[in-house]
Amino acid sequence: MAAGSPQSGVGRVIAGRYRLLDRLGSGAMGQVWRAHDQRLACDVALKEVAFLDQVEATDERTARVARARAEARHAAGLRGHPHVVTVHDVLEHEGLPWIVMEYVPGALDLRERVHRHGPLDPVECARIGLAVLDALTAGHERGVMHRDVKPANILLAPDRSGTPYARVLLTDYGIAVQPDAGETRHTMASALIGTPGYLAPERATGGPPTATADLFSLGCTLYFSVEGCGPFERDTQLAAVTAVVLEDPRPPQQAGALAPLLTAMLVKDPAQRITAHDTAAALTAVVTPQPHPRTRVDLAPTAGGAPTGWARPGPGTASTAPTTSYSQGGPAGGFGAGFGPPLRRREPHPRRAHAVRALVACLLGLALALGGVWYAVHRAASGGTAAPYGKSVALSRPLKEGDCVVAAWPGQPFQGPPPRLKLDPSCHDESPDGQVMALVTGASADEARRRGPALCEERTRDIRGKLADVRSYAVVPTAAGFAATGRRTACLVLGAHGPVYGPLGDRRKPGMTFVDTANMQKQDCLDVLSRSAAQLVSCAGPHDQQVLGFTRLAPDMTLATAKTVSDQACARDVPPKDHGYDPNIYTAASWTGNAAWVSSRTHLVVCTVQRENGGTMGKDEP
Repeated sequence: MAAGSPQSGVGRVIAGRYRLLDRLGSGAMGQVWRAHDQRLACDVALKEVAFLDQVEATDERTARVARARAEARHAAGLRGHPHVVTVHDVLEHEGLPWIVMEYVPGALDLRERVHRHGPLDPVECARIGLAVLDALTAGHERGVMHRDVKPANILLAPDRSGTPYARVLLTDYGIAVQPDAGETRHTMASALIGTPGYLAPERATGGPPTATADLFSLGCTLYFSVEGCGPFERDTQLAAVTAVVLEDPRPPQQAGALAPLLTAMLVKDPAQRITAHDTAAALTAVVTPQPHPRTRVDLAPTAGGAPTGWARPGPGTASTAPTTSYSQGGPAGGFGAGFGPPLRRREPHPRRAHAVRALVACLLGLALALGGVWYAVHRAASGGTAAPYGKSVALSRPLKEGDCVVAAWPGQPFQGPPPRLKLDPSCHDESPDGQVMALVTGASADEARRRGPALCEERTRDIRGKLADVRSYAVVPTAAGFAATGRRTACLVLGAHGPVYGPLGDRRKPGMTFVDTANMQKQDCLDVLSRSAAQLVSCAGPHDQQVLGFTRLAPDMTLATAKTVSDQACARDVPPKDHGYDPNIYTAASWTGNAAWVSSRTHLVVCTVQRENGGTMGKDEP
């Protein structure tokens, strides 16, 4: 195995008890491993303190060891909190501390989730924010400031029912501190404590750690989650810190109802910043919006004295009634419309009233009969329902696996309410926005509505993990269309910021020429046709390049500049040696697509590997 491989420590036994199985991640303090506790026969996570070189080991050993012990102490104080990773123990092995923590199966940190699947919608972002705020508040009540709230320190994992990302866990109390406890602040020499771009301005200028500083960092984290980049993201760490102190955050474009809250959380003056209590209230309002008050029609009492009439539910109010639109009332001021006192009504003559009622009843009966005939004919002609997924989606037939769709959003593209969909039968001609990758069956329409999105997240996870900028989208049938769809929810993989420009996954055929980079995926093998064209080929045969992953270039970088620096960016961020390729034989290459700069503005680059001498690769490559 190549030097520097993530698996190089597998098999080591720590403290005679914990056998390392695989590496989960790494950071400034060292590495985190999944390990097997041979005494209790269960898996745990072990954080290993590591040093880059002997000089660092000499200069920083004492501080790092103390910080590891402090992390264990702070996190252990929050043991049992539902949104904090549990710390079980801290031990020493070969002179260095290891922290024994809860292993969270299937966990993905928030930063990686956004990078893999694109920004979150505001409601999901607010749900995660509430959980993290709850964890932070629990620490603040004990006097513990986290000091490094950022997307990489928030884990998302399935819950007991298997719903993806349902659990939200705050981790890494490595630089947490209790300001009033008199404890030593263990810092690394010449290092800023915290993460540039997520550090509160008062902390960047030397101020003390406070609860409101953690709140600013949470605001930066939520901004990243919903926008796909940090509010102060810059090319260098120094530029990011400078932006935090001196510049306003970029105005959010996709935050929707979260936008005012993000602005309030990112106020530079901590005295003017929103409080944790008000932040929790604002997040709750996004997760569970309050319905508008119902309007009651002001009709005369019946013989029994009770008012008659009905009121239409306001936006956000759950209803099982058909989605037909109703209206009541007359000119402004009538029927209790709220524009003044109700109009006085003249009592009709009894015989005339009886005749009117009879006529209305006859007309209503005729309308219902004719409507029933139309509905039966139309339902039969359409295979059960004219719009199995509802009027907003507007498809006239159920979706099937492999269907490509073009989406038209009612507002900002790739944001907001469900889009109107239409089929692209060729999966090419109309630059499809997504494709149906799976169908999940539900026992009832209500179950499909409740569980369909989570099941689709699970069923599309593998393919989404191979693509740079997509998300899962569940097309759930209505109650009326549930039977017509075969009781199935369609699981789309949809571009997160722009079209996917063609088929996805194994729906693509060898020999297909890519029209953009959006549907290139990890492990794809490519033949290079020209400087601007590549063809998908089988990895079992000869090929020129293989896709290893993706990286993101600076938001203000032009496409022309990107094409000149993308190879170097891939060599830095997705080095072929980390995938087992000998750096003496192989080198990094890249592909940049117009859509990543023009339509989606993600500035994502596809990173590949090729032979240094430009020779052909084969099936025996690493």
